Amino acid sequence: MSNAADQSEETPVIELKDVRVHFKARAGSLFRPKIVKAVDGVDFSVRRGETIGIVGESGCGKSTMASVLVGLQAPTSGQRLFRGRPLGPRAAERRAFGRAVTMVFQDASTALNPRMTVHDILVDPLRVHGVGDTASRTRRVHELLELVGLPSSAAEVSPTQISGGQRQRVAIARALALEPEVVVADEPTSALDVSVRAQVLNLLSDLKSRLNLGMVFISHDIQTVRYVSDRICVMNGGRIVEEGPAQQVFDSPADAYTRTLLGAAPSLLHLAPEEDRGTHELRTKENA
Repeated sequence: MSNAADQSEETPVIELKDVRVHFKARAGSLFRPKIVKAVDGVDFSVRRGETIGIVGESGCGKSTMASVLVGLQAPTSGQRLFRGRPLGPRAAERRAFGRAVTMVFQDASTALNPRMTVHDILVDPLRVHGVGDTASRTRRVHELLELVGLPSSAAEVSPTQISGGQRQRVAIARALALEPEVVVADEPTSALDVSVRAQVLNLLSDLKSRLNLGMVFISHDIQTVRYVSDRICVMNGGRIVEEGPAQQVFDSPADAYTRTLLGAAPSLLHLAPEEDRGTHELRTKENA
């Protein structure tokens, strides 16, 4: 029994094999169209309990890769595996995938319906997947709000009545509603103020540990990615040009592009090196 459990834990929840996403650009001609290779031969996997950071400048393909991971974008070629098997067209498989893999988008103000209350936003995925009854769903809403550090009273307001940081917490709560195995977070803190950004990063790290989540954290800021990640994948031109443990990539980058990222403008967030990674609080620099 334990061997089966161990094997299940070792099997990636999501795996990409030689995935490519190519688009025709308007700049080309009818007979010689210009092809944009947004993702160009990527191999990638994520398991429960690990956080993988994907970092690169705008246009490198990281957000397109995130869309492939969660099923919002079909690959031009290559395979996407779910729990070790190709994801087929059957509704039951798609439903299971939708429960196991969720996404937190960059801007919660556009990702959350402003005409719905927070209660309805959090109940919606439970209703769609037929989870529980009215009473159990309401209990789940309050559990989720507590989990992300919001008061129960937040359930009765709309997203327009709360701050940007609180909206992002609601977006994270919605992503956790179905108890997923993997959360894909695409630039989840870039629209937030520095101090709020630190709080949300700490929240994501705590949730990953408490819930044994797999997490894919996407950002253009390699310092922020280092803080939350166990492994780092550096993307450039649609390809993963470097991959390895976060500390190794940060301390001994092998690729020239990685060294360029590290030499760019410093992050507004920094880590106190003497503190333990699992217990410290992310601090903001003086005069930031």
